[in-house]
Amino acid sequence: METINEKSLVIFETFRIRRHYDEEAEIWYFSVIDIVAALIDQQDFKKAQSYWTTLKHRLKKEGSEIVTKCDKLKMLSADEKKYLTDVADVETILRLVQLTVADLLVY
Repeated sequence: METINEKSLVIFETFRIRRHYDEEAEIWYFSVIDIVAALIDQQDFKKAQSYWTTLKHRLKKEGSEIVTKCDKLKMLSADEKKYLTDVADVETILRLVQLTVADLLVY
């Protein structure tokens, strides 16, 4: 059984951020929900997931391209099962950080 290893994680303060390296494209992809959880300081995965879902709908409604730049990859979760997860490259994650901070200030 595959397990989460050091190469597939990066730590930000107390948050574990799942990531995947696409060797062919030479690009790192990071779990959007993990990034959002760290940004909103939310340890509860379900609450972070709910926040991302709400933010994603708002961004789509506003016509933001950020959501279309997110892909889905199967990533290993805490229960050691793989689930499709929204992921994004570094450039998209940086833009997402800006939008999340702006969202937190507005709402």
